[in-house]
Amino acid sequence: MKRLFLLASFVTASAWAHHGWSDYDAAKPLELTGTIQQSGYENPHGYVELKTADKTWHVVLAPPGRMDNRGLSKAMLASGTSATVYGYPHRSKAGELRAERITIAGKATELR
Repeated sequence: MKRLFLLASFVTASAWAHHGWSDYDAAKPLELTGTIQQSGYENPHGYVELKTADKTWHVVLAPPGRMDNRGLSKAMLASGTSATVYGYPHRSKAGELRAERITIAGKATELR
């Protein structure tokens, strides 16, 4: 019974932490260039805080396993690194973007 409760708690927490991609507006793609201020390389999705000329964006990336498989390591997302992201803005959270692609040091990584 205890194991069942723990499993149910984990599934509920995972579902709560994951968000639907329909919250992002694919009709309004953006390309942003800036400097990584902070990053996270954790499940369910990695992220970077990207400082552009006019504001800092919270950019949602792919899960770490996918990023690793496509050659985007945690070290590449270090603070101070220049990056360009292409993706879609959140419909209701100003300053949040779901990245389809990230380019660092001339290397583009598809995240979908």
